[in-house]
Amino acid sequence: MKTRTLNGAWTLEIPGTPFAAVPATVPGSVYHDLLAAERIPDPFYRDNEMEALKLMDNDFVYFRSFQVDDALLAGDKVLLRAEGLDTIAAVHINGQIVGEACNMHRIWEFDVKSVLHPGENTITVSFRSPTKYIKEAYAKSVADGSSDAMVGFPNIRKAHCMFGWDWGPRLPDAGIWRDIMLCGVNGGRVISTYVKQTHGENTVTLGIEPEIETVNGAELTYTVTLTTPNGEEKVYTGSPKEIAVENPQLWWPHGLGEQPLYTVRVDLQRDGETVDTWEKRIGLRTMTMHIEKDRYGESFAHEVNGVTFFAMGADYIPEDNILPRTNPERTRKLLEQAVAANHNCVRVWGGGHYPDDWFYDACDELGLVVWQDFMFACANYNLTEAFEENVRAEFADNIRRLRHHASLGLW
Repeated sequence: MKTRTLNGAWTLEIPGTPFAAVPATVPGSVYHDLLAAERIPDPFYRDNEMEALKLMDNDFVYFRSFQVDDALLAGDKVLLRAEGLDTIAAVHINGQIVGEACNMHRIWEFDVKSVLHPGENTITVSFRSPTKYIKEAYAKSVADGSSDAMVGFPNIRKAHCMFGWDWGPRLPDAGIWRDIMLCGVNGGRVISTYVKQTHGENTVTLGIEPEIETVNGAELTYTVTLTTPNGEEKVYTGSPKEIAVENPQLWWPHGLGEQPLYTVRVDLQRDGETVDTWEKRIGLRTMTMHIEKDRYGESFAHEVNGVTFFAMGADYIPEDNILPRTNPERTRKLLEQAVAANHNCVRVWGGGHYPDDWFYDACDELGLVVWQDFMFACANYNLTEAFEENVRAEFADNIRRLRHHASLGLW
């Protein structure tokens, strides 16, 4: 699959305000860009939070131009893939609407081949005011939650704590907060791969279940390459459903053993040519909750490779209300501090967002078992058909993205 990033330099406008257009960076956010342009004061200083909150009563527009070549358009399909739009958004390319978004926790893909042309193209992403949206939604459908947050926050699929919490301010940011790109699909692509593990005597059998999208009836096969923690490679051809790992090196939580990681790569092929690749690191382990009746009631303990252990850790909340200021180095340092404090577990709190891949990569390497909340902390929700459809898609996106991680212990 050919990709063309749309990250980088954009322009931000706030219609109907005296703010002039400012340079913007994607991934990024409204607050981040306005701070970089020195258009607003630090919202964490004194009561500047109140003025920053008023700013979110506006709508916001991000736009840029980009080049498209014939090679990208020669594929069977061209997708616009936005891995994070925060939150109520409409996307236009060359003046034509190509899609809408309503959930910052989802990955959004829109078929855009018909609106692209060789040479210079334009893209505009318009965001509705999050504060006006929850006020209007609450008037139509009451849904309440934590009294520390703004009224109506459960009506939008956005990090709850952006609307205030007992530990944080009311800074409901907006923008293109994760990668955005064009994807050219030729014949097909690997959407995800489910790698199941069956543990036996000195052998782990990996079940390989690629989720493949085929375009225009193309005939596709795949190969699987397994790389051991020692760097040894073995290639399996003929679209294998299972592969066996002899003398497996098991993954353990911090304090119980080492954290060896294997790499699984699936190469999707059409007529002998690789058209897409899926590649992830996994750890070989069994992991469950040990629950049984005892003289005190019922046990509830993590169990890894048949060994129960005492979970020691803390909640992980968003590191910064301005999300673009979080980065792999900062997150890694924080998790290393947790390990230094003898933690072996970390709970991703359900009032923020599903962390970036680098968070789970670090947990894999450091041996921190992740207790993963879905994003529904301290609120009631109206389970309409539209809401259910929205959150089901949210679950699917994040489960596909995260399920391969050795550290992922509990949803």
